Amino acid sequence: MFHWLEKRPFLFSVGVFLVIAFAGLIEIVPDFAQASRPVTGKKPYTVLQIAGRQVYIKDSCNACHSQLIRPFKSETDRYGPYSVSGEYAYDRPFLWGSKRTGPDLHRVGEYRTTDWHENHMWEPTSVVPGSIMPSYKHMFHQNADLETAFAEALTVKKVFNVPYDKPGMPKVGNSKSDFEAAKKEALEEAKKITADMKNQDVKDAVNRGEIPEIVALIAYMNSLH
Repeated sequence: MFHWLEKRPFLFSVGVFLVIAFAGLIEIVPDFAQASRPVTGKKPYTVLQIAGRQVYIKDSCNACHSQLIRPFKSETDRYGPYSVSGEYAYDRPFLWGSKRTGPDLHRVGEYRTTDWHENHMWEPTSVVPGSIMPSYKHMFHQNADLETAFAEALTVKKVFNVPYDKPGMPKVGNSKSDFEAAKKEALEEAKKITADMKNQDVKDAVNRGEIPEIVALIAYMNSLH
């Protein structure tokens, strides 16, 4: 039998490929599936955090900042423990990024504060001298799109079985009629953030029941750790 295969290099090559591919699937797929499960303590984004994530994408923050710490000492010394796949279990889409004009932000919530983000987004050079990042003052006046954020949370709950409304997890509800309850919860979360902010216009907006984009963005940034 083997002599027969040796005389037919094409079929021999196909056979070797099939054996290696099958063995690879047996070895790799189970580990990959296990590694892709949410890490311990990982929670889905709240509606306010999703709204901030949408602001992050809309203003192309991912064009200059990555969210992927590679397993190299130079990276872990600067940014913290390297990223693992289970940390992205609830990210849709992934925001790994492919360029770093600015630093990686995957663990920015561990070492930057609400007050720092407020000053940085208003005037970057006030906290990072020489920064080439533009200011994002419009975020202090434009309101976050909570309805779209709520719709996204509701969609991923139903389509991808993201564990909203489970014990210890953020609440979303089961239909559009639950939006007002979700908005109320987002406002309570926003008030905790603005308690550490100085901009009075932002504070007044939240007290009126509005949520400026800057508050949603900071909620998202604080969740990155």
